[in-house]
Amino acid sequence: MTVDLTPGPVAEDLARRTARFVRETVVPVEERLGGVPGSDDVRLELQRAAREAGVFAPHVSPEYGGHGLDMRDRAFVFEEAGYSLLGPLALNIAAPDEGNMHMLEAIASPAQKERYLRPLAAGATRSCFAMTEPAPGAGSDPAALATTAERIPGGWRIDGRKWFITGADGADFVIVMARTSGAPGDAGGATMFLVDAGNPGMRIVRHIETLDESLFGGHAEMLFDGCTVPDDAVLGEVDEGFRYARVRLGPARTTHCMRWLGIARRAQDIAVARAAERELFGSRLAELGMVQAMIADNEIDIAAAHGLILQACADLDRGGSGAQSTSIAKTFCAEAVWRVVDRSLQICGALGVSGDVLLGRFLRETRPFRIYDGPSETHRWSIARRVVRRHDAAHAR
Repeated sequence: MTVDLTPGPVAEDLARRTARFVRETVVPVEERLGGVPGSDDVRLELQRAAREAGVFAPHVSPEYGGHGLDMRDRAFVFEEAGYSLLGPLALNIAAPDEGNMHMLEAIASPAQKERYLRPLAAGATRSCFAMTEPAPGAGSDPAALATTAERIPGGWRIDGRKWFITGADGADFVIVMARTSGAPGDAGGATMFLVDAGNPGMRIVRHIETLDESLFGGHAEMLFDGCTVPDDAVLGEVDEGFRYARVRLGPARTTHCMRWLGIARRAQDIAVARAAERELFGSRLAELGMVQAMIADNEIDIAAAHGLILQACADLDRGGSGAQSTSIAKTFCAEAVWRVVDRSLQICGALGVSGDVLLGRFLRETRPFRIYDGPSETHRWSIARRVVRRHDAAHAR
């Protein structure tokens, strides 16, 4: 299958304007704040500026105030937004809200779209997605889901503990996965629920200190203890939560790759600029073979990651699950982005580890991506298993 490596005309224009907006408006704020967004005032001001620049919400349909880009065209825009750690937040395409918007638009009822999707797409609210649990609960293996939801008169009671819930602090609502049938380890039996902030049965237990700090709202541990919700809080159908999670999972892991690829390009630009101006041993760094090798390897990693992202986007835009291509893209990109940032920091030497440039922040932010959205080892296991199944099917007698 041929994969188109060029954006459509609308996406090309939007990517160009996004690049200009991020460099002129967002990067100065990012550098002033050290890459950590801080207060909600920063988010609202950046999103106001993005609206004025006409680059806000490129991923949601025009019905909800967006540009309605498909996955392939998102790749070009999201990458430009990701050139700054705060760019995705400004365009309202940061995790977890971006993935939640995608899922709500795909499976929410009309009433739920008006109540939850519309204000989320406008940046008037924030959200989080509560699936991951402390051991032995759901993590890399979603089937280990231990949080339960039981029917009660007029609705459901949710009980369980979640952690590493990105964006939970200050979220206006939570999409929570709970088991409504079966037992931990069963492949089915999960349901998604929409839980409003302020529900007395839901609370943040603690804010988890992590290596990364740029994802707005941090990472929290949450307790659901007698959390009651009405029947209309069910998102989609009962017991179909794992199927719906796949609607979110493939696109969300791919858009993560797009955003982090922007940071890889930023790191490369910083390193190349330094190598071109810094003189050592009678020549510019850029003229030394070892530095040239690192610059070249960065370009190779960036180009390969971009191609794998577009392959995954093509699979998703055709309506496929994209399970294999998104796993391949996620594994390669998570490791390639880390390599690019690490090499770039090495090229810059002492400057790279200082606070004068943000390469140290980029390194801390990109390292967890090799764990979030599935560790590289889990994806490799899944990729290999699919290859073996394909071989077995082809050679079955």
